[in-house]
Amino acid sequence: MLNSDEALSVLQALRVYTYNGAYTAFEEDEKGSLEEGKLADMAVLSDDILSVASTKIRGIKIDQTYVDGRLVFDRSN
Repeated sequence: MLNSDEALSVLQALRVYTYNGAYTAFEEDEKGSLEEGKLADMAVLSDDILSVASTKIRGIKIDQTYVDGRLVFDRSN
């Protein structure tokens, strides 16, 4: 079991999963962050993952999913 001082913050984990994942695949120029000219694959969440308690993250729902900038899932439909 990890000590709490060995754990990543939510922001650090998000960066590892997004930008760093693209970087390790040599794709950081087209993926990993929301910037003009990059692919727009993203999810819109029901809550701000950086504001909720870490114990509540598991309950966050995906409201929308975009692939190549196109809406492919909308929970409200």
